[in-house]
Amino acid sequence: MTTRPSFVVTGGARGIGRAIVERLTADGQVVVLDVEDGPLGWQHDRINAIVGDARDPQAAREAAAAAEATGPLAGWVNNAAIFRDAGLADASTAQILELITANLALTLTGCHTAVNHFRVRQRPGAIVNVSSHQAQRPVRGALPYATAKAAIEGLTRAIAVDHGPDRIRTNAVALGSIATDRFEQYRIEHPGVDAQMAALHPLGRVGTPAEVADAVAFLLSPAAGFINGATLPVDGGRAVNGPDPEAA
Repeated sequence: MTTRPSFVVTGGARGIGRAIVERLTADGQVVVLDVEDGPLGWQHDRINAIVGDARDPQAAREAAAAAEATGPLAGWVNNAAIFRDAGLADASTAQILELITANLALTLTGCHTAVNHFRVRQRPGAIVNVSSHQAQRPVRGALPYATAKAAIEGLTRAIAVDHGPDRIRTNAVALGSIATDRFEQYRIEHPGVDAQMAALHPLGRVGTPAEVADAVAFLLSPAAGFINGATLPVDGGRAVNGPDPEAA
């Protein structure tokens, strides 16, 4: 009987992270590392929730050990993020750096834990870091978040180069706007946003958490066995869209 693999997903209690967790149960056991348990509870026998800060190396190691106890750890998804903004005109250098560091640390800790877990066991593995279209094309008012995501994409490429020889693949997904609860609240507060989102995304709509989860599952799978150091846009074409000022 073949042992099913296991996965760790940080920030998996809600939204996109939760969709990734639920998708990965089709492939194996999943450990969720989040500062909160699933808000609706986890009813799936293939999901194990650990409450902790993904920036904490001890919490990350606990998640890795919990995953390994259910099956060989094969993949790690760094999805946890902090959505707080500060600008050069209204915050101190220290405040801005703290936000950048907090977001980057969530991914760096996960990568550090996963790489060393795989290396100690001389086992191949896969890491997927969740980034954003803002890493390449920031929107106004999101300086710390955009800066951190750009750093995360650089980190992804560096780990791919350093640890490809260890048979560890590291990739990222750069998301466009996705229909999460957070986005739905934004829609309520900003009438007319649907038309704006349709214009920004050439497919004419925002994405779904399930579409992100499918892309992540692919990058973790053997089907992506020769993909390493890539950032895959999951954005309906938003990153390549150049609005034509003469179109009107």
